[in-house]
Amino acid sequence: MNIAGKVALVTGGASGLGLATAQELVSAGALVVIIDLPASDGAARAAEIGDNARFSPGDVTNERDVLAAVETARGFGGLHIVVNCAGVVNPGRILNRAGDPIPLERFELVVRINLIGSFNVLRLAAAQMATQEPDGEENGVIVNTSSVAAFEGQIGQAAYSASKGAIAALCVPVARDLAAKKIRCMAVAPGTFDTPMLASLPDAARAALAEAIPHPHRLGRPEEYARLVRHIVENPMLNGETIRLDGALRMQP
Repeated sequence: MNIAGKVALVTGGASGLGLATAQELVSAGALVVIIDLPASDGAARAAEIGDNARFSPGDVTNERDVLAAVETARGFGGLHIVVNCAGVVNPGRILNRAGDPIPLERFELVVRINLIGSFNVLRLAAAQMATQEPDGEENGVIVNTSSVAAFEGQIGQAAYSASKGAIAALCVPVARDLAAKKIRCMAVAPGTFDTPMLASLPDAARAALAEAIPHPHRLGRPEEYARLVRHIVENPMLNGETIRLDGALRMQP
């Protein structure tokens, strides 16, 4: 899909991977709607990007909030690209040191935001995409964010790994479901990236994470994720697949 003149919706777009993606898509000529929590820096980030960006405050698990973001995109001229970057980690072992099980609510929270939130956005976005005139072969492109934890989840990552594994598993059925509507679905599985999720870690912990990456020997940069998203959008044969973006990292327990 030619990005110039298209409208994109980026969830979690106030920071990290989402912000870098919004900036990359605008640089390619897109108009972008950022959806993030009302308390986020979304309004300021959209203002910094300029006239080609809008902020739509909301929770990705809330249908009304997502529909409001889709309506904002319609005001830009439709909706052609969706990139789901909103997510949480919230690690915790299944049993604590006393042998007590993790509260079910903690597992549910991660799955609700990472998986159900992404699906909520893609289903409502696809409904809008399907009403539009195709651009050549395509009506739309959906890119979800999985994780290497989908394949090698670490200790304490049961909820996160389950949610991100489900994102990877969604690719083929969503691509098949939406093929008749000329809508593609892909996912990116990042390794350890230098995002706000890691910013709170001590320098020693961040250095250890970087040390584990074979090559390049550093944390990933959000703009590298964004460039892959751009290529996915621009390459019409990429469909129904999860691409690892991890420098050959294989997570240890």
